[in-house]
Amino acid sequence: MRARVLAVVAALVAATAVSGQSQAAEPLQSLVPVPVSVQAKSGVTHTLTASTKIYTAAGAEGVGTFLADLLRRSTGYPFPVSAASGTPSDGISLLLSGAPSSVGQQGYQLDVNAGNVVLRANTAAGLFGGVQTLRQLLPAKVESATVQTGPWTVPGATIVDHPRFTHRGAMLDVARHFHSVSAIKKYLDQMALYKINYFHWHLTDDQGWRIAIDSWPRLATYGGSTQVGGGAGGYYTKAQYQEVVAYAAARHITVIPEVDMPGHTNAALASYAELNCNGVAPGLRTDIEVGYSSLCVSKDITYKFIDDVVREISAITPGPYFHLGGDEANATSDADYQAFMNRALPIVKKYGKTVLGWHEFVKTTTDTAAIPQYWGTTTSNATVQAAVQRGNKVLMSPANKAYLDMKYNSSTPLGLSWAGFIEVQDAYNWNPGTHLSGVPESAVRGVEAPLWTETIVTSADLEFMAFPRLSVHAELGWSPWSTHNWESFKLRLGAQAPRWATMGINYYKSTQVPWETGGPPPGPCTQPTWDRTKVYVGGNVVQHKAHKWTAKWWTQGEEPGTTGQWGVWRDDGPC
Repeated sequence: MRARVLAVVAALVAATAVSGQSQAAEPLQSLVPVPVSVQAKSGVTHTLTASTKIYTAAGAEGVGTFLADLLRRSTGYPFPVSAASGTPSDGISLLLSGAPSSVGQQGYQLDVNAGNVVLRANTAAGLFGGVQTLRQLLPAKVESATVQTGPWTVPGATIVDHPRFTHRGAMLDVARHFHSVSAIKKYLDQMALYKINYFHWHLTDDQGWRIAIDSWPRLATYGGSTQVGGGAGGYYTKAQYQEVVAYAAARHITVIPEVDMPGHTNAALASYAELNCNGVAPGLRTDIEVGYSSLCVSKDITYKFIDDVVREISAITPGPYFHLGGDEANATSDADYQAFMNRALPIVKKYGKTVLGWHEFVKTTTDTAAIPQYWGTTTSNATVQAAVQRGNKVLMSPANKAYLDMKYNSSTPLGLSWAGFIEVQDAYNWNPGTHLSGVPESAVRGVEAPLWTETIVTSADLEFMAFPRLSVHAELGWSPWSTHNWESFKLRLGAQAPRWATMGINYYKSTQVPWETGGPPPGPCTQPTWDRTKVYVGGNVVQHKAHKWTAKWWTQGEEPGTTGQWGVWRDDGPC
């Protein structure tokens, strides 16, 4: 299998180097995440027409409806959805039989033939993943909200694909700045395109409480009444929360709610004086400081509060997980932290949920079902390593690799930089399966990309920090490590640009990535080929791997494109 995968990657790199960045001409070389296996069918294409039908197996109706809705709005075609009988010889078939066993519960097999398109999987989730690949094989204008002109042609191919990790997540903090239901839905749509299947919803923090709790109403009405920098804040009613959960479920995304405790709790402490050890409620906070708040560990009312909150949120959360936070509890002594978790963790279990938490919490329990989420900036952590030795699985979110709120570079107008700058290549160049000492790939549950919102006010802000890095982490979570190749990936990533433009995504146009403009494919390179033995000085122009490069200063032997944004060569795009 490894040799087969490497051959696929080599073909992708070679084909893209020849063709430049023409997404329309080379859609099989533009997929993100890159599939496990792609076999092109020479000379074969399939074109969607006004008479194309969608056929679904029993249990696949929801996926068929999703696909039909997507295609109808941009093509104007009716795309009727009906039950499949056997393997239809025309149209698009979504079948829950016949997929190879290797695709497991989340993978798929996609066959594009001249007469039909057949998508097979073992589950509806697998079919949904295959639909995301199919939509990337169509022209970028398929993402349009208004009717466009065709043709709607898909290249002939057989794709067999399955994820590296079962958990591929994205987190959004709505406590620092509140984001509306429509903004959340928009983000879920963007996540779904790249096969992300978990949405971690950071609902509470020092600066705001964002979910209505019937038994403690002031949490939302008062604790949710402001945000970082001031402003009205906001909160979700239970009906709105359930609306988001259902919207996510239709995209095969599981919602994981987070109520951070015992620290990061100032909004709750300000709402109810009795949760404070001194019985005095502090004021609401609109700054971005951390580590100063704590629930009162010694009071029984604290655990009545936790029981009520976990019970009410769990009742409207069909997913199996509840995130209890547990990070940066600097105002809680080690003894109190242990005592607190001794009482809080069983409450989560009581209401039928498996607990996740930022990795600090796992030192307090021997429950191997508990999931630590590693957010540190080092490649060694004794607490996490000990948990892995007991049998726990780790969710990887190292802040200096996976945090979407870190600035790209010193001139990025949004975000923070306490964990460092994270350019696109930095986000790509790490291996979740070997990143943390003593945590082998077999102990890694998956990857999550958190987005904290101290500086993120609008959806445009969110998109600018998330894209293109969210797609980077989606590939790290899905594609085999044997396919990991920056030179290939940056070309495939650049080919996403027309799709994002059509979707209205406000992405960061990193100079590390040759972004496709949607125009005609570039012509042949006319510059002299880079020569490792030659001396170049500032202003010299060469060609290398189908790109034009300009030297910034003296160099000899330094290959263009190998040293990131500070390299001697400036990438002037495809030639």
